[in-house]
Amino acid sequence: MEHTMNLYPSPFFKIKNGVKTIELRLYDEKRRKVVPGDTIRFYNSENANETILTKVLELYVFDTFDELYKELPLLECGYTENDICSASAKDMDEYYSPERQKQFGVIGIRIAVI
Repeated sequence: MEHTMNLYPSPFFKIKNGVKTIELRLYDEKRRKVVPGDTIRFYNSENANETILTKVLELYVFDTFDELYKELPLLECGYTENDICSASAKDMDEYYSPERQKQFGVIGIRIAVI
């Protein structure tokens, strides 16, 4: 099954360049349908004509981003050597409210560009 998701330009290009191999999301209804072997087509939120097709390799489900940040390699989640020292699960509050995180849980989706 092919799923679609939008990405801001920075994470979009990190995935495109193979730097970011784990996408972080809420584990909401849409993400609960994703299984290893599926594909995800990511759209650049600033240019919908730009897409990347990826294959889902693994799923990592957690109750909170705090747990996820302790378990997954953050350099594969989009952080760089320059900003890894300041990485915090609170960074995800910018995208998902703490209430929604608590409601749905969170997921790391390991992907590979096709």
